[in-house]
Amino acid sequence: MDIRNTKERPTLVIRTSTPVEKLPEVMGSSFGEIMQVMGSAGTQPAGPPFAMYHNMDMSNLDVEMGFPVARKTEGRGRVKAGTLPGGKAAAILHMGPYDRIGEAYEQLTAFVKEKGLEPQSICYEFYLNDPAETAPEELQTEIYFPLKG
Repeated sequence: MDIRNTKERPTLVIRTSTPVEKLPEVMGSSFGEIMQVMGSAGTQPAGPPFAMYHNMDMSNLDVEMGFPVARKTEGRGRVKAGTLPGGKAAAILHMGPYDRIGEAYEQLTAFVKEKGLEPQSICYEFYLNDPAETAPEELQTEIYFPLKG
């Protein structure tokens, strides 16, 4: 766990609401749709896929899924141009299955509180490897809490 200075980055995203149990299928189809728009725009991802959470209501998550891109790129249809926020953020690397990611969130929440910092209302995760090709215990997810001030 640490505090990082992050740079604002342009993204292509789909924002939707979904219950947490449907998240894997929603992400899979959304990432595919975004890749098609990227291909037709002649751009490539400039980093791993991510999900930005605007709430933590597990029955109705407000989630933005997408990819960072090297330059601002116009979206099409449900795919929109967006940004990952810049500034200070608390970060942790979760190693293991997604169903145990709550442990990393708890650790990062405690770290932020211990440091006397205040998180913004969003958080985001980068998925560093592909769950279709990686054993669950080897999955790597970077979690970020953008900080106020």
